[in-house]
Amino acid sequence: MNLHSLRDWFSAPDRMVAWHGQQQHTLHTLRQQVRALADRLQNQPGQYWALCFDNSYAFTAALLALWHAGKTPVIPGHCRAAQLEEMADSLDGVISDMPLAVALPQLRWDDALASGALPPIAADATLVLFTSGSTGTPRRVVKSLRALDLEARWLSSLWGARLRDCHVIASVSHQHLYGLSFRIVLPMALGLPFAAQQIFYSEQLADHSPDRRYAFISSPAFLRRLDPALAGPRCELIVSAGGALPWTAAQHAQQALSCTVDEIYGSTETGVIGWRCAHEENALWHCFPQITLREQDAGRWRVFSALLETDDGCALDDRIVQQPSGQFQLAGRQDRVVKIEDKRVSLSEIERRLLALPGVEDAAALAIQRHGRHAIGVVLALPEMLDAATLHQLKIEWKRALQPWLEPVAIPRYWRVVTSIPVTAQSKRAWPQIEELFDAAG
Repeated sequence: MNLHSLRDWFSAPDRMVAWHGQQQHTLHTLRQQVRALADRLQNQPGQYWALCFDNSYAFTAALLALWHAGKTPVIPGHCRAAQLEEMADSLDGVISDMPLAVALPQLRWDDALASGALPPIAADATLVLFTSGSTGTPRRVVKSLRALDLEARWLSSLWGARLRDCHVIASVSHQHLYGLSFRIVLPMALGLPFAAQQIFYSEQLADHSPDRRYAFISSPAFLRRLDPALAGPRCELIVSAGGALPWTAAQHAQQALSCTVDEIYGSTETGVIGWRCAHEENALWHCFPQITLREQDAGRWRVFSALLETDDGCALDDRIVQQPSGQFQLAGRQDRVVKIEDKRVSLSEIERRLLALPGVEDAAALAIQRHGRHAIGVVLALPEMLDAATLHQLKIEWKRALQPWLEPVAIPRYWRVVTSIPVTAQSKRAWPQIEELFDAAG
């Protein structure tokens, strides 16, 4: 299949780029809308503009318009006004297809058209993403167009034949690198149409036309919840990333959609690192070409990749068991970022938000597993113990105070209140004792 670089997307013959219900968007129309929005952006001061979109087609147009206008797109990973305001020092404005109560300069998406030549995209153009860091502060990650193009080339080499004539659908958001790379950059590079609307429920997946071939970009959380009573569309490729896919869920997805699941291992910082086909339990991971994994001291691993902008590599947050063949297995995370429903959740960020609550002297957050599912548990140190009624009311207020800052999966589900959080003789968190606080139901 022919592969188009990001800078050459508009040089391809006219075709359907995306669809939303019965509405189809063509490459010709996309180009005119990018031209119109780029004109508006060139009259705006500032370099860094955040993208906050529900519609993936409109997001794509705004992304391209920023690059053609000489601006730098910023993908914050969310569309919450409170956190956008907190990031104000890193942003010059926001482009969105939804109302946002922020003081930052805003441009609302419209479907205006304009003709004329587009300014070329700069050779050193980049985009900025923010992802949960182990310190609790969102980590700023810069990606070059070169890296996005190269990643698309690797994926095309892996799946090109299977992707031929496919329509790309997804249950993951374009506001993260996985969704951006797999549901927008890859189909645009290959000339494949993508769905402008994200899939949230099995019923939406089942509604897709049986007359088309699909590539389904998904997550372990969605695949675990597939409704076996609903007939899925014809999938030539199913991709899962963002967390570990249990073997039982992989089998279930294969039975429901008549297609073996391909898993991707990587991160926002590194891009793709490895892949495996979930055809058997505990299948080994394969590194992509131009990827090297090296063990550092104390069992820490580092990835060296052509997708990185440095030759120094990038430290991994996961423990790895490498085989003599070069294939590898994953053996858990090393940092304080956990996966809840396949979303990266910073325990340090939760603790930081809890410490801002009135009366909270100390806080510890951890992932709690109950009935095979993970959720956030927190221990709060208060000046004195409270009666049950007061504590119940405070939990309601605490949750309400956290909602503007944290994603729903990061809102604590299990709460424990103590006068002091257990520590070791070295004044470090005594995690075994902290975990014991959650042994009782509740």
